Amino acid sequence: MDELAKLLRDFGPAFGRAFLVTWKLTAISFTLGLLLGIALTVLRVLPIRLLKLAIGAYIEIFRNIPSAALLIMIVFALPYLNVVIDYEPSVILTLVLVCSAFAADNLRSGIKTIAAGQVEAAYSLGLSLLQTTFIVVLPQALRAVVQPMTSLLIGLMLTTAIASQVPVSARELTGLVDKINTETASGILTFAIAAAMYVASGLLLSWAGAWLDKKARFVR
Repeated sequence: MDELAKLLRDFGPAFGRAFLVTWKLTAISFTLGLLLGIALTVLRVLPIRLLKLAIGAYIEIFRNIPSAALLIMIVFALPYLNVVIDYEPSVILTLVLVCSAFAADNLRSGIKTIAAGQVEAAYSLGLSLLQTTFIVVLPQALRAVVQPMTSLLIGLMLTTAIASQVPVSARELTGLVDKINTETASGILTFAIAAAMYVASGLLLSWAGAWLDKKARFVR
């Protein structure tokens, strides 16, 4: 206990800052990833076969490539194409690409839960394809996938640990643990503190997702 108290006394503020960086990366990446996922979903419903194939390939690629490998490609391979992105934006870009692919796939599943009669009724009222998508389809699809999106958000929060693989200026939780263990050899205690923060964040997000899902089900 004395060692834990000393660790918290010496590095407590650093853990707080790392916790905020983790949440910042999560919030930015999820917001941008969700918006991109919605855009991909809308484009995918358009009757353009080549576009459908391209978006399908995008989703399959970024759903199945490891996030760490994607980050390495962005940081170390893109400079060969004269595209240089700073470390933190590279982490965010990696998370956004992965998040958008899963978000688009979740939304596609949500769209499948909508009765075809609702779409036909919208067309009979004179709504266009895009109007039907934005007014009828997307709102219901989003309400239907609250739980999968919550799981995606939790997974994204945990995946921010890839930032520890590059020298970002502001360290997130896993990066801070690596730094502390390198400097002090504190061992398992630093991992336990970071793990407790990850678990607390996951439980909070799970609770919020369950509450929002109940509200969405009531609306449906």
